[in-house]
Amino acid sequence: MEFNTTTYGNAALAADRNRVLRNTYFLLALTMLPTAAGALLGVSMHFAMTPWMGLLVFLGVSFGCFFAIEKTKESAAGVFILLGWTGFMGLWLSQILQVALRFSNGAGLIGTAAIGTAAIFFTLSTIATVTKKDFGFLGNFMFVGLVILILASLASMFFPIPGLVLAISAVSLLVFSGYILYDVSQIVTGGETNYVTATLRLYLDVYNIFVNLLNILMILSGNRRD
Repeated sequence: MEFNTTTYGNAALAADRNRVLRNTYFLLALTMLPTAAGALLGVSMHFAMTPWMGLLVFLGVSFGCFFAIEKTKESAAGVFILLGWTGFMGLWLSQILQVALRFSNGAGLIGTAAIGTAAIFFTLSTIATVTKKDFGFLGNFMFVGLVILILASLASMFFPIPGLVLAISAVSLLVFSGYILYDVSQIVTGGETNYVTATLRLYLDVYNIFVNLLNILMILSGNRRD
């Protein structure tokens, strides 16, 4: 019987990509535990920081962890650093959760944002996985959109223009939704072969979708307490 090395190679490559995808989804689900724990801790202790000091702390911790994760992504240490950082992100998330809980329907808004985020993620990740389409072409567009969002967010801190926050959140929702297609596609097509790095990217997508969706819901349908 003739042994087809090409067929065997393609099958092995597909199996390897599926393994990375499975590990990524499993680790992504696991990151929700320290995130939830950090968020509950932050809400219970009324965690809050001033905007500028908070920005410095957030950037310092996050980029420090990004560097450490990149250096250790091939070992178990990378997983533990990632999980530790997602706990920090949960603590950070508690600040917007506390704002939401000041509304009489705050718990409902948080639940709706969580369900909406899950629906967006599963829909887009399924599209990227099932179609196996290469969404790499979105990379440059998403990066430009991200830069514009960062600049607009900084501008909103100095110029409180009515409607600007809502516009930023709406565009952010589109940008990070596009990043889900892009990041899952990178795994499916073999552009990303490390599940720790892949999880980090998808976690950032999901986190930002949730935050911006919650922000939109608070602006449009938040009921302030009397």
